[in-house]
Parts: sequence; C-alpha cells; structure tokens
Amino acid sequence: MVTRTPAPNTTAASATGAGPSAASAATARSLPAAETPLEAELRRLAGSVPDPELPVLTLEELGVLRGVHLHDTGRVEIQLTPTYTGCPAIETMTADIERILHDRGMADVSVVTVLSPAWSTDDISAEGRRKLAEFGIAPPRPHTAEGPVPVTLSVRCPHCGSTDTELLSRFSSTACKALRRCTSCREPFDHFKEL
Repeated sequence: MVTRTPAPNTTAASATGAGPSAASAATARSLPAAETPLEAELRRLAGSVPDPELPVLTLEELGVLRGVHLHDTGRVEIQLTPTYTGCPAIETMTADIERILHDRGMADVSVVTVLSPAWSTDDISAEGRRKLAEFGIAPPRPHTAEGPVPVTLSVRCPHCGSTDTELLSRFSSTACKALRRCTSCREPFDHFKEL
C-alpha cells in the first residue's frame, strides 16, 4: 500500500489514538510519495471533483484531498480533510468522489474524513487562489511562519485591486467567506476567510 500522507486521526479511531505533531504532519504533507500509475490516476480523478460550495475550485486546488490508498484487496481509500469540522459539503464531496471512481470501474471505494492535521487556507494551491480572484472572491492571505510580517491587514478587492475595503458582514453565502465592499470601486465581494 502506498500512502501520500499519514492518517493518524480519522473519524474511525486509530488503535493508539496518538498522531504526529503539527510540524511532522506538515513535513509529511510536503514530501512526495511514490504512487503507482493507477493511484496517480485515481488521485487525479478524485482531485478533479469540484467543491460543492465553490465549484470554481477542485478538491485538489482547495487542498482537502489528503490521500489516495489502493489496498491489495482492490479497495480504494480516499482521505479528505474538511475545511472545518462539521462542514456540510463533506457528504456531497464523498458522493461525488465515489461516483467518479465507480465510473472508472473501482467497485470498492471508501472516503474517510481525516481531522489531523487540520485544514488551513494555506492548503489552497496557487492555482486555486488565482481562480478565486478571477471568480471575484478575494483569496485568503497566506499565514507566514517566517519572513516579513505584513504591515496591513487589508483585503485586496478582486475587481479593481484596491486595498481600501470594508467589512459588511463576517459571514456571506458560506461560513468560510465574509462579505466586503471596496470603497474605491464600490463593488461588494466575498473574501475567503483565513483559517
């Protein structure tokens, strides 16, 4: 069995209940793992599923696809990390992944929710951030563990690029977005909140 990332704390409890530290989990996420051609194809298929709440992004671009495991028995296990615990979209993501892999001929597919390491907006790919901005949603600002600290906490307008924006509501169409307005071009826009 080839794994992309460890699954220390899934909804099905592990035998030990212990998981790696956040630092080792982040390192594990960044290390490439050998995949068979079939596993790579299954990852590509599962990763191509659009997010149900942000269909402009795929699950791979959103960073919620954590692992694809092809077991000796032929069972395919897909690991997903929701953007937050209790995210209602996880059921739709699961059904969509199962459907696309069943269409590929994989009869035994299970989607497992992995809660550790927790998802962060830093998991959104550069392409995902570009697509959000192109779609009119201000992407989340990256968390910088090292390097210069930004002087401003302003959110850039995806329409005109101005940083002169104001918060209208902490919540928008989904819990992960806030509603803002640009005071330069006067256009309202969603901002994907940093987590």
